[in-house]
Amino acid sequence: MIVSKPENIEPIIIDNGNIEKRVLMGSNVGAQNFVMRLFTLKPGAKTPYHSHDWEHEIFVLEGTIEAVTNQKSYKAEKGNFIFVPSNEEHQFVNAGKEPAKFLCVIPYMPGNE
Repeated sequence: MIVSKPENIEPIIIDNGNIEKRVLMGSNVGAQNFVMRLFTLKPGAKTPYHSHDWEHEIFVLEGTIEAVTNQKSYKAEKGNFIFVPSNEEHQFVNAGKEPAKFLCVIPYMPGNE
């Protein structure tokens, strides 16, 4: 068993510091089935518009996230969850004035952390 805090995980800096990604659980703890990541988006920050072969389970911890697809956008606030099916194009945008944080769980595959 491993017990830790997100602050103990070195962040991966994305988009010139507008986004931080911390791999809380993945190969770093020997996880073989899932990867849990914590994303922090500064106000106005957005992830790249993309898709991939695996689904995402998202839980919003702080702030307001706009989840964008090719057909619609959805607002998700603290306490909301978002399910992104595999191969669906998507993007996450911080739609608020404060940093937004969300957990993202994906299936473990080498290289997708």
